[in-house]
Amino acid sequence: GPSTSQVLAVVALFPVGGTLLFLAGLVLTGTVVGLAVAAPLFLIFSPILVPAALTLALSVAGFITSGAFGITALSSVAWLLNYVRRMRWSSPEHFEHTRRRV
Repeated sequence: GPSTSQVLAVVALFPVGGTLLFLAGLVLTGTVVGLAVAAPLFLIFSPILVPAALTLALSVAGFITSGAFGITALSSVAWLLNYVRRMRWSSPEHFEHTRRRV
């Protein structure tokens, strides 16, 4: 049979599990009631909410894209500066040859 510690664990955790299950049921009930109340409001205000949500989403996407382009530009310039510095210190003849090619 089960040991004493297992029996004590079940006895101790049974009320905790029951309480959490009850709270989960309350949250589910509240969510369903809230959705039932809010659904008609979403339907009525959808001509306003949909364009507002699209505008907000496009604005956020624009800011994120702008930041990504800025980071890309900064890293490209940093790479180019490091490349030129390495070439300048490596050999002046090679740098002159590259300058003539460009």
